[in-house]
This record gives sequence, C-alpha cells and structure tokens, in this order.
Amino acid sequence: MAIKSKLGLWSFVLLTGFIGAGASYAQSVQVLGDFRDWSAFTANDGSGPICFAMSKPREVTPTPDGYTQAYIYLTHRVSEGGRSEFNLIAGFEFAADSTALAKVGSNVFDLFTNGDAAWLEDPSIGSAFARSLRAGSTLIIEGTSALGVKVVQTYSLSGATAASRAIDRAC
Repeated sequence: MAIKSKLGLWSFVLLTGFIGAGASYAQSVQVLGDFRDWSAFTANDGSGPICFAMSKPREVTPTPDGYTQAYIYLTHRVSEGGRSEFNLIAGFEFAADSTALAKVGSNVFDLFTNGDAAWLEDPSIGSAFARSLRAGSTLIIEGTSALGVKVVQTYSLSGATAASRAIDRAC
C-alpha cells in the first residue's frame, strides 16, 4: 500500500503505532487528504473506525537532546464515542510529574504529560480545544524536558479546519 502524504513515511510509522495497530491493521490506514500543514487519515483498530488529523511542528526551540520528530493528533474514536481527542507526541521526554501548556491565541489549555506524550488535562474540553484549533493560526506547546529545559513547539494551524472536516465526514 502506498501512503502519499506531506507528513511522509515516518508519520505513517508513527500513526500505525499511534492507533495501536500491528502489521495486520496497517493495511487499513487510508489518507483522507493533505490540507496545507495538516493531513487526515482513517483506520480501523479492530474495534471500529478511527479518524485523525495530524501535523508536525514548524519550529522547536531549543531542540532538546535526543529529539525525534514531534506530532499532534486530533482523533475521533467511533467505537468509544470519543471525539476531538488531542494528543501530542513531543519528540522528547518530558520532566517527570510535569505539565505542559497548549496556547491558541488567548486560549490556554493545560496538558498532562507522560514520557514523550501529552493530553488535555480535562478531556471533556476536547471540542472546545478543536474549535480553537480551527479558529486559530498558530498552536504553541510549552513543556519542560527531562533535563529541565523549557521547550517551545510552534505548529501552524493552516489546514486544521479542512482536516477536521475530513475526519468529521469520515467518522
């Protein structure tokens, strides 16, 4: 299966792991489209369809030691009734017991961290967070690395609305 996306093969490997799929489910991943700085996908994890939009940062400052590519995801999980779940794979390990912030314009959202990942502290605000992404132009993530360095990731929201609509239609 050929996956052609602006986010490339590395994102395919990550998204396959992200959805918890083994090789048997990798064939079910389909690209819904590329939308400027975002891409949208649908997959089936065995319990039902999952649709997600994802993007990678335009800038990471400073680049932490051991940094790998970061990604953000906005996910709909049909079988669980989950919509607009936000997840960050930071590309570095967060400091233990730390939190992070997601900023879109004047809106600030608290994130909890674990290892190299972060999620909304209050998952019930996922829809409000998704609305902010669609209305904004830039998402800033601020977190502290395991070495105590404050890291700022900047994501473009150009294409977030179209990618969000694509996953809404698919799921």
